[in-house]
Amino acid sequence: MAEAIFIPISFFITVFSILYLYFSTRNKERLALIEKGADANIFVKTKDSGGVATWKIFLINFAVLLIGIGVAIFIASILEAALGVDEDIAYPGTIFLMAGVGLLVGFTMTKRLEK
Repeated sequence: MAEAIFIPISFFITVFSILYLYFSTRNKERLALIEKGADANIFVKTKDSGGVATWKIFLINFAVLLIGIGVAIFIASILEAALGVDEDIAYPGTIFLMAGVGLLVGFTMTKRLEK
């Protein structure tokens, strides 16, 4: 029973460590820029700078990823029913393949959106 608690604890320790490292590094970078006299506003995107909002990029990539996973489940069921491919091979294989294709399509859409 005691072994079952190690997984959630290690998960939360990992997440906390990553967040701590991210925020402390970001703070040190900004303080170094301020010490050198540079403007620390380079980290903030404004509407005037012509950049695309981060949430839009995330939403596009997430939507295309979920579409890819849905298409993969559909293709895997066709492979299983029509061609007799083993279920243990068809579903994970097509899900990973189509998720990768979805991420690639999302990346190209994001590049085109930023231009």
